[in-house]
Amino acid sequence: GSLNQPDTHLLDQHYHQHCYLPLQGTLYSSTHFIPLLYYKMRLVILDDKERVSEWAARYVIKRINDFNPGPEKFFVLGLPTGSTPQGTYKKLVEYHKAGKISFKYVKTFNMDEYVGIPRNHSQSYHTFMWENLFKHIDIDPANAHILNGNAENLEQECQNYEQKIREAGGIELFIGGIGPDGHIAFNEPGSSLVSRTRVKTLNQETITANARFFGDDILQVPKQALTVGVGTVMDAREVMVLITGSHKAYALHMAIEEGVNHMWTVSAFQQHPRTIMLCDEDATLELKVKTVKYFKNLHDIHSCLMEKEL
Repeated sequence: GSLNQPDTHLLDQHYHQHCYLPLQGTLYSSTHFIPLLYYKMRLVILDDKERVSEWAARYVIKRINDFNPGPEKFFVLGLPTGSTPQGTYKKLVEYHKAGKISFKYVKTFNMDEYVGIPRNHSQSYHTFMWENLFKHIDIDPANAHILNGNAENLEQECQNYEQKIREAGGIELFIGGIGPDGHIAFNEPGSSLVSRTRVKTLNQETITANARFFGDDILQVPKQALTVGVGTVMDAREVMVLITGSHKAYALHMAIEEGVNHMWTVSAFQQHPRTIMLCDEDATLELKVKTVKYFKNLHDIHSCLMEKEL
């Protein structure tokens, strides 16, 4: 059914009470209050990477706790690896230890994994996730899904992964990071914007960039990876993309100020009904002044939404 778009007077009427807007539509039996964030793509601009990590962690906690998961209803979370989400994972661990969040009824699906390196290799994404998050929280290991880059049949592994996501009921919230060229997971420039989980041969730029993790020996860097597709992430009910640092500034500009373009895969999320782009000041350096001003004017609403929690 069609949903009514919010009017500005509704914002004035409801903001100070609960930071929520009423939404009436055929999907709802009565007036519901849902976060303003959910109407279209939002850009949340924070001072620095530390605050981005904190906001992202609190938002994940809010979404899980509001969902109220249980044995019959798991919250399904899509997760990235890399330096950008590392701070968010650290905060999630802190909040878990403080009793603010449980992952007992959470299922996770990671974005990607290298092909051909052992699971326990220091640079595998399996190792990254266990070291940075999973071993510090109460998630059931059987519910923490990561692609197997050593599977006998890699294409079958990718198909099975998509099937597992479907069986879990789809992904509620997919968190992602991007590269300076706007790639998300291993969906490099030129990837199909409707792609599914698949085997990808990495381009030379990615291999060279990743050499720093393999003792600067380019021969040790895996040449292939398994990755969810852009379409896989687009299927999630909500997407949150973390973007920090001036080296990501042009990618953020292409993501939100230019059209959808398969050479900038992150731009696909302009067409997702629930996208949050979460960035620091440095990442806004290539944006128009009016773009920054527009989204900063919404910042009080985002802040209020978060402050109600925890």
